[in-house]
Amino acid sequence: MSEADRVPSPAALPAVAATAPEEKKGKEPEREKLPPIVSAGASAPAGLDRGFKGQISTFSSVISTVNQKKEATENRSSPTHPVFPNIKNVRDLPPISLDVRQKQRISTDPLSSEMKAPVLPEPIHPVQPKTMKDFLEDVEKAKSSGDWKTVYDFYLTTFDSFPELSAAFKKDASASFNTIEDSGINAKFVNAVYDALLNTPQDIQKTVLKGIINSLLQDWKGPRTKDDLRAYFILLQNPQFNNTSTYVIYAHLLRQTASLVEADHHFLAHWFKKLSQKRFKPLVERLLQFISLRLFPAKPEEFPPISKCSWWIPSASKVLALLNTANNLVHPPLIPYTDFYNSTLDHIDLMEEYHTWQSFGNSHRFSFCQYPFVISIAAKKIIIQRDSEQQMISIARQSLVDKVSRRQRPDMNMLFLNMKVRRTHLVSDSLDELTRKRADLKKKLKVTFVGEAGLDMGGLTKEWFLLLIRQIFHPDYGMFTYHKDSYCHWFSSFKCDNYSEFRLVGILMGLAVYNSITLDIRFPPCCYKKLLSPPIVPSDQNTPVGICSVTTDDLCQIMPELAHGLSELLSYEGNVEEDFYSTFQVFQEEFGIIKSYNLKPGGDKIPVTNQNRKEYVQLYIDFLLNKSIYKQFAAFYYGFHSVCASNALMLLRPEEVEILVCGSPELDMHALQRSTQYDGYAKTDLTIRYFWDVVLGFPLDLQKKLLHFTTGSDRVPVGGMADLNFKISKNETSTNWLPVAHTCFNQLCLPPYKSKKDLKQKLIIGISNSEGFGLE
Repeated sequence: MSEADRVPSPAALPAVAATAPEEKKGKEPEREKLPPIVSAGASAPAGLDRGFKGQISTFSSVISTVNQKKEATENRSSPTHPVFPNIKNVRDLPPISLDVRQKQRISTDPLSSEMKAPVLPEPIHPVQPKTMKDFLEDVEKAKSSGDWKTVYDFYLTTFDSFPELSAAFKKDASASFNTIEDSGINAKFVNAVYDALLNTPQDIQKTVLKGIINSLLQDWKGPRTKDDLRAYFILLQNPQFNNTSTYVIYAHLLRQTASLVEADHHFLAHWFKKLSQKRFKPLVERLLQFISLRLFPAKPEEFPPISKCSWWIPSASKVLALLNTANNLVHPPLIPYTDFYNSTLDHIDLMEEYHTWQSFGNSHRFSFCQYPFVISIAAKKIIIQRDSEQQMISIARQSLVDKVSRRQRPDMNMLFLNMKVRRTHLVSDSLDELTRKRADLKKKLKVTFVGEAGLDMGGLTKEWFLLLIRQIFHPDYGMFTYHKDSYCHWFSSFKCDNYSEFRLVGILMGLAVYNSITLDIRFPPCCYKKLLSPPIVPSDQNTPVGICSVTTDDLCQIMPELAHGLSELLSYEGNVEEDFYSTFQVFQEEFGIIKSYNLKPGGDKIPVTNQNRKEYVQLYIDFLLNKSIYKQFAAFYYGFHSVCASNALMLLRPEEVEILVCGSPELDMHALQRSTQYDGYAKTDLTIRYFWDVVLGFPLDLQKKLLHFTTGSDRVPVGGMADLNFKISKNETSTNWLPVAHTCFNQLCLPPYKSKKDLKQKLIIGISNSEGFGLE
């Protein structure tokens, strides 16, 4: 590398970690350093007073004056491949093999608090310059007098180096604070300093940035100390990094943070979880904005070419993964998981990202699929749909080739999964058809009802799903138990000789996802967590499936009263053994007979005490949600994955699988109004205006009833209301009649009511008294 090659470009500070593999041409590059900045105490170079607009070039001009030469020994550690240190358990993906069945699910569990991290020696740190009270008084004096020198000196000293930064905000300068649960940082002081910073004169803000650059330029020898980690923790909260003119500095801060060892990431994740929502959310938004503007810059000239800084986005994604882990460590989380979605990614080539991830996994090449928490559910649905379409085409093509190779005439029906069923034997016929045509499950679904004319253009398929789900989930059928307290179904624990019908339900759910159909199923979130345990069917059939860790929160979603009782047991202050007189047993009624099951060997002889009650509760919940229904759920699991066997499932959270199957509970009736089609009516007709006035004024429960009445489900597809293809047709009948719905086509037939009062009365009666799915 020539001397000229090592001089940084105006916007790109030299790399701190390795460059992208595309930039390597077989020769190991020299490791470049950020050059030092002129001391913050010196007079500002020309141009610094011009404010933030010229900041990138200003810092670059300072940087470019420094000699970049280094001895070869300083560069021996420079890697030949991009180094994105492995953060285990932060949704990091293992390398992908060619055999889908060999793949393992990445762990989405947060980093264990019991994980042993090496305790590093604490350096001798500077004395704390000021207290929070002193600082705030200085700021108020500066505002009133206009003399900012004291405040300037504070920022100058504090941000001069990592040890100074850590010492300034440490609660107790003499304490080590080597625990993951306490960073030792006075968070209120940090917030006060940053809140005040944005309202200080420009020279103070520039001094802070120069101090950060000097800190990042430091020659690191040996592992990072806890003071260094505290400094990274503090600097990542700097609100100055919202400004694009600071992105070059921000990028290097992110890169150094991403390059920390796993044990250091472990500390940072636990420290970040202690932040308030008010302080945590801006960190996430700042990183998402950084990624978005790097992908689609408003002013491309502000940033170096993407080829020169290909590490920006991987570094930001790695730090974002730290924050995601921190968020998952808290219950409830600091922010909803949807706040990590980056909608900008909806506009990139997602299939290229997916194929890159499939081919390279977590090594060599970056893909956003390595960090699926940033990909929105709408984007994931696109990936799953296109992956499904490609599998459909591949299966259909193979069927066609097989037919031609046997010199048989091709038939168009061979390209579809054709279901022929009788309405009077719906479940048995469906089960027989799906069992017989197991090899065709990944073809496009088409349904025919025996003895009925008509082609399936989507309506018959939806009707088949609705009728079959309604029949299978009926209490008299005995497969599922409906819990009124939680408004959801759960698997019956009754033993039976054949679990094929549970497999049928799994296939139905898989076909619904595969064919983009929303089902009116009410399973608790725990069900979808089990469905992804693991997300790829293991090659060894002896490996347990559908088993996941469960808590009282999971049980509360199904049996809230029982969960409350177990929580009361855990918090009971009296003598548990004498007052409850329980053993490690559970009793269940099966066909009128009470049966007992030991929760552990010899459980009927082990009393529940204050000392072992936690174990009892955990075993009890595990029995109810895992062991007692294992065979039923395993059949359900294999049925679902027989259709949806795809790496794309590894991108999904359990909540996202539920949305794909059942739709979103969030209703936007204004969006429905904008996308509604009309047949026989115009949107300006009086009846239609009455209709929308009434519907938009409905409370949420009536809006849900309307949606359920007209579509068969009170939920919205992932694509939003527009994907419903909702239609209002004119029903040329007496206005004394109630509205009629064709749920197979999401169609509402509305008589031409003459008054808003009449329309509202008839509509409420219709949607409130329809039985089942409102099918004709």
